[in-house]
Amino acid sequence: MKKVFSILMVAMMGLALCTTVACTKDDNNTNNTENNGGDNGGNNGGDNGGDNGGDNGGGNGGGDTTIVNDVWVDLGLPSGTKWKNANEVNAADAEYNFYTYDEAVAAFGDALPTKGQLEELKDSCRWTWNGSGCTVTGRNGHSIVLPAAGYRLCNGNVGGVGSYGIYWSSTPYGSDTAWRLDFDSGEVYMGSLRRCSGYSVRLVQN
Repeated sequence: MKKVFSILMVAMMGLALCTTVACTKDDNNTNNTENNGGDNGGNNGGDNGGDNGGDNGGGNGGGDTTIVNDVWVDLGLPSGTKWKNANEVNAADAEYNFYTYDEAVAAFGDALPTKGQLEELKDSCRWTWNGSGCTVTGRNGHSIVLPAAGYRLCNGNVGGVGSYGIYWSSTPYGSDTAWRLDFDSGEVYMGSLRRCSGYSVRLVQN
């Protein structure tokens, strides 16, 4: 009996170690994806380190979403681009972590996504809104959360916190504008605005 009991205990411990934490919610909006509490917007510590490599799996059907906790997340995109799992922190703007275009380009260079990489994220993933941001789920079931952190206009006024997510690309549009990705509870789209505006930054690994 002691031997049988020991075997049962080992099996139960193995099941506990293999449990996958998934964030699942009914999708009431066909254009957007669920948010993981909308409070992901700070740096996620980087201590989880390493490449996701697709090993965290997770189904993409039935509304199930697997949130991957690695620093760089493979969403199964055609380009192979991997996305960081948290927004960048701006020590000069501790309250909102916004960057102007020039600040973002100077600080992050090639790690700032191009217009094409943002368009790929928009077109190749499933987006679900959940009150204060979007969970962006790739074809392989892996996800990142983009908080709707809002924006700062060139005159310094802040708006859209909890309602709009706006993320810089590295691609200029005109002499004083650049491409960016926008989303809210109803849609995800690309556009351009003045470089002196303050927006969120999410980096890529090529």
